[in-house]
Amino acid sequence: MTSEEKIIELIDLSREFEDGTVAVDKVNLFIRKGEFVTFLGPSGCGKTTTLRMIAGFDRPTGGKILLNGEDISSLPPNKRPINTVFQRYALFPHLNVYENIAFGLKLKKLSKPVIAQKVEKTLKMVDLEGFEKRSVATLSGGQQQRVAIARAIVNEPEILLLDEPLGALDLKMRKDMQLELKEMHKKLGITFIYVTHDQEEALTMSDTIVVMKDGVIQQVGDPKDIYNEPKNAFVADFIGESNIFSGTYLGNRKVRFIGQTFDCIDDFPVNEKVDVVVRPEDVILTAYGEGAVSGEIISCIFKGVHYEMVMLVGKTEIVIQSTVERKVGEKVSVKIDPDAIHIMAKEFSVNLYDGYITKKNTVCFGDGEFQCDVTQLYPGSFLDEEGYLITADGDKIDLTDVNVKVEVGLKDIEISDDQDLGGAIGNIVSMIYKGDHYQLTVRTDENEEDFVFDTEDTWNENDRVSVIIPKEKIKLSLAAEEKK
Repeated sequence: MTSEEKIIELIDLSREFEDGTVAVDKVNLFIRKGEFVTFLGPSGCGKTTTLRMIAGFDRPTGGKILLNGEDISSLPPNKRPINTVFQRYALFPHLNVYENIAFGLKLKKLSKPVIAQKVEKTLKMVDLEGFEKRSVATLSGGQQQRVAIARAIVNEPEILLLDEPLGALDLKMRKDMQLELKEMHKKLGITFIYVTHDQEEALTMSDTIVVMKDGVIQQVGDPKDIYNEPKNAFVADFIGESNIFSGTYLGNRKVRFIGQTFDCIDDFPVNEKVDVVVRPEDVILTAYGEGAVSGEIISCIFKGVHYEMVMLVGKTEIVIQSTVERKVGEKVSVKIDPDAIHIMAKEFSVNLYDGYITKKNTVCFGDGEFQCDVTQLYPGSFLDEEGYLITADGDKIDLTDVNVKVEVGLKDIEISDDQDLGGAIGNIVSMIYKGDHYQLTVRTDENEEDFVFDTEDTWNENDRVSVIIPKEKIKLSLAAEEKK
């Protein structure tokens, strides 16, 4: 791609707030001229902060924003050829539709004939001809949104930023406006940068979707790629509905999961542990005994265009979407075609931390202090009565402040709502269902350290919990500097 085709380029863009929270962490991205790009992700993922930095309302604490190759990171909002439409439209209630749209043009001190011509042209684009003298208070939500868009585009910006502009509308109006915005983008030919947490909006309208989590871009691609080829379990879980299973790649385009071996089209190293994604609409129901896997229907809900069913295979649940209803308790089988099986590298296989030993011979890591067996650091060692470590050679070692590497498995962490039990306290920030268990992430308060673990127990996001790790489950090794 030539530099002329890029209208916006973000280079190592970062935003850290005064309390130390990193909202955007070294984001790199380019946006083409005339493209409809959507930043998608859950609340707090950094998408709105990124938009505000592009608009000039927030100043980056690191990196650069290039507009047509020029650094605009320090340029104030009114000096950028960019306009923004917010979720709350911020219309002037004392002005009519015409006056709201013309407001920015009057500030530029354009002549009345020029203003009238531009407003008339813009009203046609947003299908509000004849509404010029109407009070904005008398308009529906969708009409108010079109006035807000008209007020932004009448200034003929190179880029239009839209920060969850459909969030205040009801479901039907929101769906109608999705199509209208897409058509408006085609008519205008300018670059749209859109922010939403709604996956359907992103899939419906976008040329390119940027999926974000914790201030970091997880995947960039067109809607089909994002839906059919998610890069990790977070993207697969966030975009649409997914079955996510733990599996093993066997080689020769074969993968084993839910107790069976399936043909697939992906290629991974032999015996690598992987995550397997199968969309519910790609699970094919067959008569009992005729498919690859058999089980029992434990739930069936009519969703209008299809039935959504859950089949239990051993302890694993498989979500199925089909136009054919199967009753609860019915024995069925399913088959899955190779091109419906998407394999991803596991994002997490173990928790790794930098830690240090305290004078109590405990280990501090992940914003917590945990009991541990320090003798594993030196084979054949033991602790004397004073708490000093005696090596196999008889050397006496004071381990206080010795730096160590800490490893904890995904099945070795427990949590409790009793905050006096654990060595670290935090909130559940992520919960992904993997067929027979949940993969949870607990983020601590002080340094925002993450504990990732698998559990069969059901929790809720934002639950406040303590982290418990049995002493025998903590593996220690000396850090590189301690081995010298």
